Amino acid sequence: MELFFYLVPILMIAGVLFGAGRLLLRAQRIRSAWNSGLTAPARCLRTYTTTSGGGGDTSVSTTLHHVYEFATREGRTVRFEETNGPGTILEGDTVTAYYVAERPEQATAHAPGAGKLWAGTGCFLVIACVIIVFCVGFMVAVHGMFAESGGLLP
Repeated sequence: MELFFYLVPILMIAGVLFGAGRLLLRAQRIRSAWNSGLTAPARCLRTYTTTSGGGGDTSVSTTLHHVYEFATREGRTVRFEETNGPGTILEGDTVTAYYVAERPEQATAHAPGAGKLWAGTGCFLVIACVIIVFCVGFMVAVHGMFAESGGLLP
């Protein structure tokens, strides 16, 4: 029984650390694309939305997706998908794609905005740290309770 009170917070910490790592990699990828200096006109091929949630009293979350295609300076045609772009971009519109020469498939159509990118990343990391501190505090409190009970709990 005691193992359950340690296992769940450890799994939560692992999930938060995994999410934070993915977010930092995404931020670095976007920043590299902006700083590479390579741009190309990209055409929006498709837009669609996905929804999640909406059961019972939970709210519905909608994510807007865009599929873009552009040609690199070498003439290679690249197609990429990006989430949470502006809702004003429709199929057939042309935007600027920012990409790194070695990895053009990891391009972005988001306009450069390092402050906004790092502010969003920083907010998530602060929340992640709060969750981790709460989980560690919970495990310490549970350990103290089990140590004090001397095995009297079932």
